Amino acid sequence: MVTSHHEASHRIFQDRPKLLAPVFKILGLPPPEKATVEVLTADATEIRPLERRVDSVLRIEPSEGEGFMLAIEAQGRRDPDKEASWAYYLAYLTAKYERPALLLVVCHDKATADWAAGPFRLGPGYWAALSVHPLVVGPGNVPVITDPGEAAEDLTWAAFAAMTHSRGRNAAAILEALACALRTADPVSYTYYSELLEVGLADDQAREFWRELMGVGSFFPGRGTLVEEKYLEGKADGKAEAQAEERARLVLCVLEKRGISVPDEVRERLTGCSDLDALDQWLDRAFIVSTAEGLFAEGD
Repeated sequence: MVTSHHEASHRIFQDRPKLLAPVFKILGLPPPEKATVEVLTADATEIRPLERRVDSVLRIEPSEGEGFMLAIEAQGRRDPDKEASWAYYLAYLTAKYERPALLLVVCHDKATADWAAGPFRLGPGYWAALSVHPLVVGPGNVPVITDPGEAAEDLTWAAFAAMTHSRGRNAAAILEALACALRTADPVSYTYYSELLEVGLADDQAREFWRELMGVGSFFPGRGTLVEEKYLEGKADGKAEAQAEERARLVLCVLEKRGISVPDEVRERLTGCSDLDALDQWLDRAFIVSTAEGLFAEGD
């Protein structure tokens, strides 16, 4: 069954193809420098009624060197049928576009990633007529990003890492760091990554934690996201209250990540404030103050 987190795991490559550079780096491959990336149809059907469909297909044309096709599959579990399907995809793309093809498999758990790495040998037991060697990214090789500054340097990579590790023990720290980083992002990026994570997190507990941290936008309508629920229910007042709560959480997140102790009276003032302008000002100061009390300096 195709799920929201399945779709987000490969769609992010379509929306943000710059993600290919760090992914290729951790796989030990030369990244496609200054490449033109074109999103193509994922339909690989040749003979009906048999239908085959790749999750995502990209045509990559570097400024120098050979262009190639990249098939991207999000895989949530072992599936013995994939051995033949993946071989078919690679052969089909190579023949249709007259370019070499690679297969990238995105996994959210180590067991599936270990299996997906193959190699898969097709043919009778005494002879391998075809061998498939997927490229795999998963919890074993995608870094854990828990520093807000590092997350802010590359939001796409940080968001992908958060989705990849959403079932791990560091999920909460990763999501807090990304939430802090998004506070300094432009409005479009803030909205996009906020909702991408809400639909893209594979773990229900991590998704609920993210919903508590963030107010989300509408890049993925029809998914039953928090912003959609609030809009449909007409909770305008609740939305304003949630925004204030989210900003207070971000202030506390920044202070805690910087190792600054937060006294109870400071915490109470933050969580009890409904003035969004004041909270925004305190959040900006959270990155530079040396004590929690410094948030309220200069007569604030």
